[in-house]
Amino acid sequence: MWFIRAVAVVLLLEASAAAQLKLTIQQLTSFIESSIKLKQEDKRVAEYVRKIHLTERLDDRTIEVWQGKGLGPKTVEALRGLVESSQSLPKPAAAIVKPAVVIPPPSPEEQRRVLDQARQYAMSYSKRLPDFICTQVTRRYYDPAGLEFWRSMDTITEKLTYFEQKEDYKVVTVDGRLADTTHDKLGGATSSGEFGSMMKEIFDPKTETEFRWLRWGTLRGRRNHVYSYGVSQSRSHWRIDYQRSMEIVPAYRGLIYVDADLLTVTRITLEAVDIPPSFPIQLARTTLDYDFIKIGDAEHVLPLRAEVRMREGRTLVKNEVEFRMYRKFGAEATIKFETPEPLPEDVTKEEPAQPASPKPPR
Repeated sequence: MWFIRAVAVVLLLEASAAAQLKLTIQQLTSFIESSIKLKQEDKRVAEYVRKIHLTERLDDRTIEVWQGKGLGPKTVEALRGLVESSQSLPKPAAAIVKPAVVIPPPSPEEQRRVLDQARQYAMSYSKRLPDFICTQVTRRYYDPAGLEFWRSMDTITEKLTYFEQKEDYKVVTVDGRLADTTHDKLGGATSSGEFGSMMKEIFDPKTETEFRWLRWGTLRGRRNHVYSYGVSQSRSHWRIDYQRSMEIVPAYRGLIYVDADLLTVTRITLEAVDIPPSFPIQLARTTLDYDFIKIGDAEHVLPLRAEVRMREGRTLVKNEVEFRMYRKFGAEATIKFETPEPLPEDVTKEEPAQPASPKPPR
């Protein structure tokens, strides 16, 4: 079983104190389309737009496209002002579009074979892991307006021990200062269960997960099968805990990435569905990436990075979790539990589809 816990964050912001934001057209596009998708209040989005300072030229045609997608009139009016103020700026850098590589999907028989192999891998994953310790770094962010203008909340560094297939967390520092608290008593959003329990439940035949081959994907230079899946509420064990006073076990869905050659699970995404309207958290989703990590003389597929997102009312919360400095259990004397620099973004970025390798998958 695994869970995420949320604690309410109440923040009052003075609009006049907000710093002016410098954005490229690409960043502005991401912001505007996100606000449309999340159905943010038109007046609120317009207020943010008026604080934006562009570094590139905005044109009327771009605004018309956004308007066609459902952008509100107040935001459109605010964007017209940016069109006028950006006319002396350079045009946006043209995106380099590479021709798409069409890779035929595997046969239905091959899809079933890959899924069966991935299930065997997932069901025995935890048993194959060695006992180890590592540093878990959680960088937490929030956005009270729900527009993905993230503000740093804190950075938590923990000693994570994996012994006899069980996880144990010990908080070492919060924002670089020694902390006298436990993982369970941390305020804000937390998560656990990344070392196999999530993967095992999805593939467990008792869960009756519905899988469907979706497409090819490329992670860290390797070709992957991407399957979509869904788990019904009656078979779910994913708990979402709110302030230790309310809890739900929702249905969920997501994607599973399986390495095309090694048939190991490389990424899991999941998102809660059909959350009761009365529950304070109305969005909960997680992405977990695995990669090869060396412990001692052997390499193991272990969690690399996770991202957890939740929404309570308008407020968005994001946790970026990294698993670093793996060592054999018992080697504590060789580890300094310092907060490392964040992993580069391209470590978990999905790349364009790659041509099929000359050697077919096993």
